[in-house]
Amino acid sequence: MFKVSVIIPVYNAEEYLEESLDSVFNQTLDDIEIICVDDGSTDNSWKMLNDFADTHKNMKIFHQENNGGGAARNYALDYVEGKYIYFMDADDILDLNALKECYEISEEKNLDFLIFKAINYDEDTDSYYDTPIYLMDELYEFVGDKVFSFDDLGDYIFKVNVTPWCKFYNAEFVLSTGSKFAEGLIFHDNIFYWGIIFHAKRMYFYDKILYTRRRHSKSSTGAGDQRFTSTIAINNLIIQRFIDHGYLEKYKKKLYNRKFTLVFMRYEQVHDQYKEYFYNKLKEDFSKLVDHEKYDDCMKNIYIFNRDRFESVVYSNNFEEFEILLENALIKKENSALKSRMKKVEELDEPLNNLKTWKFISS
Repeated sequence: MFKVSVIIPVYNAEEYLEESLDSVFNQTLDDIEIICVDDGSTDNSWKMLNDFADTHKNMKIFHQENNGGGAARNYALDYVEGKYIYFMDADDILDLNALKECYEISEEKNLDFLIFKAINYDEDTDSYYDTPIYLMDELYEFVGDKVFSFDDLGDYIFKVNVTPWCKFYNAEFVLSTGSKFAEGLIFHDNIFYWGIIFHAKRMYFYDKILYTRRRHSKSSTGAGDQRFTSTIAINNLIIQRFIDHGYLEKYKKKLYNRKFTLVFMRYEQVHDQYKEYFYNKLKEDFSKLVDHEKYDDCMKNIYIFNRDRFESVVYSNNFEEFEILLENALIKKENSALKSRMKKVEELDEPLNNLKTWKFISS
């Protein structure tokens, strides 16, 4: 048995593949295996994988017809021989001590999985930058250096980044849950995470950056195309996970609002030529909710702004009308926020003609 199995889905990654694989092959931990699944690449990625496999006996390579990174990761799980599993993307970089440090901590603390931090690299500007979602400082402030379980986290379950590359998994634990990545969809790692987290009894947050996330336009999650509508199906599947595990009532307010926030965030990120397509998918999904037994419960638990955005989809007759209603919902929210600020100023008994006060209100 290997100490760690590193799983890497590969799709048209020839520009970055060598640097990524070097960061794995040069790890300070011995006795690891690398499992790469080529997802129907049309560039030289498959040839590069074969060249690497010829000189690295601890490397397994497989090829599948293009079906997405989720399917590639699921494929690789059937061939794992390591005590631990680490998932990596083919365009990113792993700290050379990462696997050794994660392995030693996981062994010492008998973990189901370990969580660590990541940093972003923007190849267009050749610069590094932090984002809260990858640093997870709020999570660390809550859990500290203690081993914790799912039940310990409460609402902080939503503060854990869902990406698999910021986690180091016990293979036996992962396989026992039966959790799989969503196939044929982007944002597929959400489903794997929510299939894992409910079962976790022993987690640990390692307060260290061990992974560099490369940001570029070729990434599926940065493309801004019609695939972004995957977020609708993904969020529905997440809610179903909570139903299946009996946690919907406890987290329904968070879940319902989270769905609307995330799908509209993706709508804003998608390129203009795909927005009408996205709208039609929203219309299809939201219309089903209107006739669903959970409709009233959902409407009672979502914020006014999310309800207004929901209604802008459901009650619009076409895309152009939807955009007008959506803009009105945003204006309504901004006006509400302005009134709230004005009320706070009045409570402070500050005159509105005060220059500093006026700047505050109108900012």
